[in-house]
Formats: sequence, C-alpha cells, structure tokens
Amino acid sequence: MYKRKLTTVEHLFAYSPYSLVAVVARIKGTITLEHLKRAVPKISQKHILLQCKIINDNSGSLWFTSDTTGAIPVKSIKRTSDSQWMNVVETESKIPFDFDKHPPIRFILVQSSEESELIILCHHIICDGMSLAFLANDLMTSLGNPEEKFEPLPHPIPISFENFPPEISMSGIVKFFIKRMNKKWASKKVVFNQEDYAAISKAYWGNFQHKIMSIEMTEQQTSALVKKCKAENVSVNSALTAAFVGAQVAVQGNLPAHASIAVAGDLRNRLPHPPGESMGFYASAINLKIKYNLQKGFWDNARLFHQKIKPKVTNKNLFSEPLTWLHLDPSIMTAINFKKLGAMTDREAPSGEKLHTFSKSKDVVTSIIKRDKMDSFDHKVMGTAMTNLTKMNFPKTYGDLELDRLILHPGGAFPLRNVNMVVGAVTCSDKLSLIAEYEAESFDDTLMKKIREEVMTFLAVSEK
Repeated sequence: MYKRKLTTVEHLFAYSPYSLVAVVARIKGTITLEHLKRAVPKISQKHILLQCKIINDNSGSLWFTSDTTGAIPVKSIKRTSDSQWMNVVETESKIPFDFDKHPPIRFILVQSSEESELIILCHHIICDGMSLAFLANDLMTSLGNPEEKFEPLPHPIPISFENFPPEISMSGIVKFFIKRMNKKWASKKVVFNQEDYAAISKAYWGNFQHKIMSIEMTEQQTSALVKKCKAENVSVNSALTAAFVGAQVAVQGNLPAHASIAVAGDLRNRLPHPPGESMGFYASAINLKIKYNLQKGFWDNARLFHQKIKPKVTNKNLFSEPLTWLHLDPSIMTAINFKKLGAMTDREAPSGEKLHTFSKSKDVVTSIIKRDKMDSFDHKVMGTAMTNLTKMNFPKTYGDLELDRLILHPGGAFPLRNVNMVVGAVTCSDKLSLIAEYEAESFDDTLMKKIREEVMTFLAVSEK
C-alpha cells in the first residue's frame, strides 16, 4: 500500500472547484468505450497517483493512499460535431470529484466511428499539463497495442524540502514572518472536508461560467509560424503571449490588468530528483509587467515580450513562490478557496453556516487574500496567463490509430473571474493547438470572436 502526506504546494489546489486541467487527444480511427475501459487500468499501473484517493485526517492534513481506492470513472458520449468536445469539457468541469473515494481524474470519449476526442480531465492536485500529455501518449500506446505492458514508474518525489534546488533559499526575516503567520493561524485554524468542497463547488459553478475559445493550426500554418518567429528572433511562446495580450488590448482598450502577465514554467528537469514522465504537479510561473504598445507593429511588441520574458525564466524566479508555500502551514493553503467562496454558499446547506462564518472572519487567510488583491471578484489580478507545453515528440500513429492533435486546457490556482484569460498551447503531430479559457462575464461571444481574429492576424496565420 502507498501512503504519503500531501505537500503544502499540493495543498494550494486542495478542494479547489476550478483547478482543473484537461488534455484532449483527437484520434482518427475507431475506439470504443470497451477499448478505453481496458486501457485505463493498464496505464494506471504505471502511475502511483492514479491508484490513490485523498483522505482527510481531520487535523488539516491530507494524504494520498492506495488503500481501497475506487476505479477511475470512464465514459463515452456520441460525437455530433467537431466542436462538441468544448461543451463536454465545460460541462464535466462542473462535476465535483469524490476525492475520498476515487483518484481525481476522469476519461471521457467523445466517440464516432472515424474520429473521436479523448478527454482526460484531471484535478491540478495530482497533475500539471505535462503529466496529462505524457498520459495521453500512454493511453494512445495502450489503445494502439492492447498487448502492451506498462511497468510502474518509481514513486516520484514531490516538490518539497527534500526535492528543491539547494541554491534557492529564503531570508531569515521572511521566515520569521511566515512562522508568525503559522502561529496565528494555529490558534484559530479551521479544517475543511469533502462536504465543504461540495458546497463551494455548487456555489462557484452556480455563479460563474467558464468558456473556451479554440484555435487549431494546420501543419503548414504551424511550420510557417515557427519560421516567422525564427526570422524575427523571438520564441513561439513569446509570440503567442504577445498575440493574446495584444488582441485583448486591441479589442478592449488598454485596461490596467492587460500589463500583468504570467508565463508558466516546467520544473521537472530543474529539481534534484526529476520526476520524469510521472503524474504530479511540477510547474510554476513567472509574473511580469509588460505593456503592449498598439502604436508599434506586432513583431516589435513580440521582441519586447521576448526580451523581458527570457531573462526571467530562472530557478530563482520559478521557485520563489513554491518556497514560500513550503514554509506555510498546509491548511492555510487549503483555506484560501473557502475564504474566497464561502459567502456564496447556501446558508441552509449542511456546511453553509460554517463556510459563511469563516468567509467573514478576519484572520491570516484574509490578510493573504487582501495582499494579493484577491478579496473581490471585480478586480482582475492578471490579464493573461500563458502555458505552452511546446512540442511533444510523440508518434503520429499507434497501431491502426492516428493522433491527429493534442489540445491543452490549462488549469489555474485562481477563480477565473480574477484573470482575463488563461491560454494553453501545445504542438503535437506538427500542429499547434491553442485554447483560451475565460469567464463569461469578461467577454461576450462577439468580443471573443474579434480577439480570435486579432490573434490570427498578429500571427499572420490565415484561416484554413
């Protein structure tokens, strides 16, 4: 049996209703629900976190355990259109996970006889985008060759004091203040559970609607974009970030939030004990202030973005926030979502009074949220958050199946109302796929259509 305590970094996502990651594999060829139901248990043998549920010890600590864990949910939906998968992701995201019964992951096959989308929807607490890309490759391998055997990977070491770059340290003054915060919290600590999570999930999805905009580039468009970026001396990631920021500025005007940008970074190969292709959360982000200048051409802006982003992608910047989290009491991290969402819950529900009272109380968690300007849903703390998995060098064919493309729906640690747009990018089978996730109140369909057109124009990629 496997059992380990969740780290404070993992507690960042504990019981979060909106911290969901999805990877969608578009597959040409015939897959059935039976094929998928046979493949999922096989690939689960490779990844220990796919064999674990999460239990609560009622003291504020959470534990992964493989003891009496239920099966991973797998289902199939008849495919009726090319864009149906987006509605399925939006709908499935609203269904809470039974953390204390099953691994927090679901597989949904949007199926037709010739072309299907396979959706892997997973809670951020056990994955990052890279995890699910590797998992999609495992699944394709199993579906393409049902006789394939999967050996268990060594149990990965999470981001922790035992697995942290030794050169990254924290000042004594900061440690002192964090210690004081932990002590203050201990005197009035509130512990949350599955029932409380169900209540804030219902409240969150009752008040907010996530929507998806998708851009799928052909091989020719992808190749042309890569060549253009090389010629202009910018990375594809910098160009994509500039395009989505610039498109919002062009359509909405220069709002204060647009200059606040987060660019995600993969930590896997930066750790003393790299997790390889294992499941787990091994990501961070750098936060930047970059103003898009509409008076200049797009590629001039893209170069500016590249010049500002590239030097910031360092261990010091990427590990700064995780280091702070590791010093905090894990239950503080868990409490943040309940502080934000508690007042929205139904007061008559079993957890209602507890959550309302907690949301109004003044404590350490309140001060953290106020410091980060997250105490109001009317305030945008960020304009664009960009996650680019870059190029995944997976096979195009697996037996009789063809992997047409991968699509990344990135997760987040914040309510989407506080972020203008979360962008996910991945190149696979020589095709770049882009998703922008946004909250319905932030953009209507007309605005989003204009933003999409601006992105395509900036990148000089004509429609198919």
